[in-house]
Amino acid sequence: MTTDIESTTAVVPFGWEDAPRETDVDDRDSLFRFPAADDPAPGNRRLLAMSLYASVLGLAGVGVGVRGFVSVLSGTAPGFYVPMLTVFGLISVALMVGTFMSIHRPRLPYLLLTAAAVPLTADFWLATSY
Repeated sequence: MTTDIESTTAVVPFGWEDAPRETDVDDRDSLFRFPAADDPAPGNRRLLAMSLYASVLGLAGVGVGVRGFVSVLSGTAPGFYVPMLTVFGLISVALMVGTFMSIHRPRLPYLLLTAAAVPLTADFWLATSY
């Protein structure tokens, strides 16, 4: 007994598709979107610069987290310390995610990366204060 198994590809909601898709809405007008299959690849220099900057911000965030952890363990941190570190850190991470979601825009990724440094700077200042 033989059965025919159709060769189908399951499309993951945020995955890559094997062919360009037809949509009613023009995705190129939105600021933040996942790249489509028919989008051109971003330039290597652009992607490298954004990745290096994001990794520097990420490493700085890890340093702030370790310093905050030490402050909490030592008992010198006030009650608002951990929530403020968390809020500033999450804002910075959200801006970095927005950077890579807008990689096909001309200036927006760099503006978002620069904006991501602001809450991280506040985190750094807060972490070194206590």
